[in-house]
Amino acid sequence: MSSEPVQEEPAASWIGRLRNTLEGDLPYEKLLPETQPAYVASWIYAFGVLTLAALVTIVASGTVLAFQGPSWYHVSSTGLFVNSLHFWSVQLFFLFMVVHLLGKFWMAAWRGNRATTWITGMLALVLSIGAALTGYVVQTNFDSQWIAFEAKDGLNAVGIGAWFNVANLGQNLLMHVFLLPAILAVLVVVHVVLVRMHGVVPPIDAAEVEAAGGAEHSPTGPAEVL
Repeated sequence: MSSEPVQEEPAASWIGRLRNTLEGDLPYEKLLPETQPAYVASWIYAFGVLTLAALVTIVASGTVLAFQGPSWYHVSSTGLFVNSLHFWSVQLFFLFMVVHLLGKFWMAAWRGNRATTWITGMLALVLSIGAALTGYVVQTNFDSQWIAFEAKDGLNAVGIGAWFNVANLGQNLLMHVFLLPAILAVLVVVHVVLVRMHGVVPPIDAAEVEAAGGAEHSPTGPAEVL
Protein backbone atom coordinates (compact mmCIF):
# COMPACT_ATOMS: atom_id res chain seq x y z
CA MET A 1 0.00 0.00 0.00
CA SER A 2 1.15 3.53 -0.75
CA SER A 3 2.05 5.64 2.31
CA GLU A 4 1.82 8.95 0.46
CA PRO A 5 -0.39 11.51 2.25
CA VAL A 6 -3.77 12.09 0.68
CA GLN A 7 -4.10 15.63 -0.63
CA GLU A 8 -7.44 17.32 -0.10
CA GLU A 9 -9.26 18.48 -3.17
CA PRO A 10 -9.73 22.27 -3.39
CA ALA A 11 -13.22 23.46 -2.56
CA ALA A 12 -15.43 23.70 -5.63
CA SER A 13 -17.72 26.48 -4.36
CA TRP A 14 -17.14 29.91 -2.85
CA ILE A 15 -18.77 28.71 0.38
CA GLY A 16 -16.20 25.95 0.70
CA ARG A 17 -13.34 28.32 -0.06
CA LEU A 18 -14.68 30.80 2.51
CA ARG A 19 -14.97 28.01 5.10
CA ASN A 20 -11.40 26.88 4.48
CA THR A 21 -10.15 30.47 4.74
CA LEU A 22 -11.96 31.06 8.01
CA GLU A 23 -10.74 27.76 9.44
CA GLY A 24 -7.19 28.71 8.53
CA ASP A 25 -7.27 32.35 9.68
CA LEU A 26 -9.60 32.04 12.66
CA PRO A 27 -9.42 28.61 14.33
CA TYR A 28 -11.35 28.04 17.54
CA GLU A 29 -8.27 28.53 19.70
CA LYS A 30 -8.03 32.09 18.33
CA LEU A 31 -11.75 32.82 18.40
CA LEU A 32 -12.18 31.64 22.01
CA PRO A 33 -8.69 31.67 23.55
CA GLU A 34 -8.15 30.44 27.11
CA THR A 35 -4.91 32.35 27.61
CA GLN A 36 -3.50 35.75 26.66
CA PRO A 37 0.07 37.12 26.65
CA ALA A 38 1.19 38.47 30.02
CA TYR A 39 1.29 42.08 28.83
CA VAL A 40 -2.51 42.05 28.41
CA ALA A 41 -2.68 42.40 32.21
CA SER A 42 -1.91 46.13 31.73
CA TRP A 43 -4.83 48.50 32.47
CA ILE A 44 -4.76 50.00 28.96
CA TYR A 45 -6.07 46.72 27.51
CA ALA A 46 -9.19 46.86 29.71
CA PHE A 47 -10.86 49.79 27.96
CA GLY A 48 -11.84 47.81 24.87
CA VAL A 49 -13.84 45.38 27.00
CA LEU A 50 -15.30 48.27 29.03
CA THR A 51 -16.45 49.90 25.79
CA LEU A 52 -18.21 46.69 24.76
CA ALA A 53 -19.84 46.39 28.21
CA ALA A 54 -21.17 49.95 27.96
CA LEU A 55 -22.46 49.23 24.45
CA VAL A 56 -24.37 46.17 25.67
CA THR A 57 -25.98 48.30 28.40
CA ILE A 58 -26.92 50.93 25.83
CA VAL A 59 -28.59 48.38 23.58
CA ALA A 60 -30.44 46.70 26.46
CA SER A 61 -31.76 49.94 27.98
CA GLY A 62 -32.54 51.38 24.53
CA THR A 63 -34.60 48.32 23.68
CA VAL A 64 -36.73 48.86 26.79
CA LEU A 65 -37.17 52.55 25.94
CA ALA A 66 -38.21 51.72 22.38
CA PHE A 67 -40.93 49.35 23.56
CA GLN A 68 -42.29 51.59 26.31
CA GLY A 69 -42.24 54.93 24.47
CA PRO A 70 -41.74 58.60 25.48
CA SER A 71 -44.83 58.85 27.69
CA TRP A 72 -43.31 56.14 29.89
CA TYR A 73 -39.72 57.36 30.21
CA HIS A 74 -40.76 61.01 30.74
CA VAL A 75 -43.33 60.34 33.49
CA SER A 76 -42.78 56.95 35.15
CA SER A 77 -40.09 56.74 37.84
CA THR A 78 -38.95 53.41 36.39
CA GLY A 79 -38.90 54.96 32.94
CA LEU A 80 -36.82 57.88 34.17
CA PHE A 81 -34.35 55.42 35.69
CA VAL A 82 -34.02 53.41 32.46
CA ASN A 83 -33.68 56.63 30.47
CA SER A 84 -30.93 57.82 32.82
CA LEU A 85 -29.24 54.41 32.59
CA HIS A 86 -29.29 54.71 28.81
CA PHE A 87 -27.92 58.26 28.94
CA TRP A 88 -25.06 57.58 31.34
CA SER A 89 -24.14 54.38 29.55
CA VAL A 90 -23.62 56.49 26.44
CA GLN A 91 -21.35 58.87 28.38
CA LEU A 92 -19.26 55.96 29.68
CA PHE A 93 -19.23 54.39 26.22
CA PHE A 94 -17.62 57.48 24.71
CA LEU A 95 -15.22 57.88 27.64
CA PHE A 96 -14.03 54.28 27.40
CA MET A 97 -13.85 54.36 23.60
CA VAL A 98 -11.83 57.58 23.47
CA VAL A 99 -9.36 56.30 26.09
CA HIS A 100 -9.19 52.96 24.22
CA LEU A 101 -8.46 54.63 20.87
CA LEU A 102 -5.98 57.13 22.34
CA GLY A 103 -4.16 54.32 24.09
CA LYS A 104 -3.97 52.31 20.89
CA PHE A 105 -2.85 55.40 18.97
CA TRP A 106 0.16 55.92 21.24
CA MET A 107 0.86 52.18 21.04
CA ALA A 108 0.79 52.39 17.21
CA ALA A 109 -1.88 49.69 17.16
CA TRP A 110 -1.81 49.44 13.35
CA ARG A 111 1.49 47.56 13.53
CA GLY A 112 1.64 43.94 12.39
CA ASN A 113 -1.01 44.09 9.65
CA ARG A 114 -3.54 45.59 12.10
CA ALA A 115 -4.43 48.67 10.01
CA THR A 116 -7.92 47.35 9.25
CA THR A 117 -8.51 46.78 12.96
CA TRP A 118 -7.60 50.40 13.67
CA ILE A 119 -9.76 51.70 10.81
CA THR A 120 -12.86 49.79 11.96
CA GLY A 121 -12.39 51.20 15.45
CA MET A 122 -12.21 54.77 14.16
CA LEU A 123 -15.25 54.23 11.93
CA ALA A 124 -17.15 52.93 14.96
CA LEU A 125 -16.31 56.15 16.83
CA VAL A 126 -17.52 58.38 13.97
CA LEU A 127 -20.70 56.36 13.56
CA SER A 128 -21.33 56.48 17.30
CA ILE A 129 -21.27 60.28 17.20
CA GLY A 130 -24.07 60.20 14.62
CA ALA A 131 -26.01 57.71 16.73
CA ALA A 132 -25.62 59.94 19.79
CA LEU A 133 -26.86 63.00 17.87
CA THR A 134 -29.97 61.21 16.60
CA GLY A 135 -30.52 59.88 20.12
CA TYR A 136 -30.52 63.38 21.57
CA VAL A 137 -33.08 64.70 19.08
CA VAL A 138 -35.57 61.85 19.56
CA GLN A 139 -36.03 62.50 23.27
CA THR A 140 -39.17 64.54 22.43
CA ASN A 141 -38.56 67.24 25.02
CA PHE A 142 -37.47 70.89 24.96
CA ASP A 143 -33.77 69.98 25.00
CA SER A 144 -34.12 67.74 21.97
CA GLN A 145 -35.95 70.46 20.02
CA TRP A 146 -33.25 73.01 20.81
CA ILE A 147 -30.47 70.56 19.87
CA ALA A 148 -32.24 69.62 16.62
CA PHE A 149 -32.68 73.16 15.34
CA GLU A 150 -29.21 74.25 16.40
CA ALA A 151 -27.69 71.19 14.69
CA LYS A 152 -29.85 71.76 11.59
CA ASP A 153 -28.08 75.02 10.79
CA GLY A 154 -24.67 73.44 11.12
CA LEU A 155 -25.56 70.41 9.00
CA ASN A 156 -27.14 72.62 6.34
CA ALA A 157 -23.96 74.71 6.23
CA VAL A 158 -21.88 71.69 5.20
CA GLY A 159 -24.46 70.26 2.79
CA ILE A 160 -25.60 67.30 4.89
CA GLY A 161 -29.02 68.82 5.37
CA ALA A 162 -29.85 68.14 1.73
CA TRP A 163 -30.48 64.44 2.54
CA PHE A 164 -30.62 64.34 6.35
CA ASN A 165 -33.11 66.56 8.18
CA VAL A 166 -32.17 66.54 11.85
CA ALA A 167 -35.54 68.16 12.67
CA ASN A 168 -37.47 65.22 11.15
CA LEU A 169 -38.40 63.10 14.17
CA GLY A 170 -39.43 60.04 12.14
CA GLN A 171 -36.23 60.02 10.09
CA ASN A 172 -34.06 60.42 13.18
CA LEU A 173 -35.95 57.74 15.09
CA LEU A 174 -35.44 55.14 12.35
CA MET A 175 -31.77 56.03 12.03
CA HIS A 176 -31.23 55.90 15.79
CA VAL A 177 -33.02 52.65 16.60
CA PHE A 178 -32.25 50.67 13.43
CA LEU A 179 -29.88 51.91 10.73
CA LEU A 180 -26.97 53.26 12.78
CA PRO A 181 -27.06 50.48 15.44
CA ALA A 182 -27.11 47.84 12.69
CA ILE A 183 -24.05 49.31 10.98
CA LEU A 184 -22.32 49.80 14.33
CA ALA A 185 -23.00 46.17 15.29
CA VAL A 186 -21.37 44.96 12.07
CA LEU A 187 -18.34 47.20 12.66
CA VAL A 188 -17.96 45.97 16.24
CA VAL A 189 -18.19 42.32 15.22
CA VAL A 190 -15.63 42.84 12.43
CA HIS A 191 -13.37 44.74 14.84
CA VAL A 192 -13.47 41.99 17.48
CA VAL A 193 -12.90 39.26 14.88
CA LEU A 194 -9.88 41.14 13.52
CA VAL A 195 -8.49 41.44 17.04
CA ARG A 196 -8.88 37.68 17.44
CA MET A 197 -7.25 37.02 14.06
CA HIS A 198 -4.19 39.24 14.56
CA GLY A 199 -4.05 39.23 18.35
CA VAL A 200 -3.89 42.25 20.65
CA VAL A 201 -1.11 44.64 19.74
CA PRO A 202 2.02 44.14 21.87
CA PRO A 203 3.80 47.06 23.56
CA ILE A 204 6.19 48.92 21.27
CA ASP A 205 9.17 47.89 23.37
CA ALA A 206 8.14 44.23 23.58
CA ALA A 207 11.07 43.04 21.45
CA GLU A 208 13.59 45.06 23.48
CA VAL A 209 12.14 43.80 26.75
CA GLU A 210 12.34 40.21 25.54
CA ALA A 211 15.91 40.70 24.36
CA ALA A 212 16.79 42.10 27.78
CA GLY A 213 15.41 39.01 29.45
CA GLY A 214 11.97 40.30 30.36
CA ALA A 215 10.03 37.64 28.47
CA GLU A 216 7.04 38.19 30.70
CA HIS A 217 6.26 41.32 28.66
CA SER A 218 6.79 39.87 25.22
CA PRO A 219 4.27 38.37 22.76
CA THR A 220 6.00 35.04 23.18
CA GLY A 221 6.33 35.29 26.95
CA PRO A 222 4.32 33.48 29.60
CA ALA A 223 0.59 33.52 29.09
CA GLU A 224 -2.04 34.12 31.69
CA VAL A 225 -5.16 32.04 31.98
CA LEU A 226 -8.30 34.12 31.43
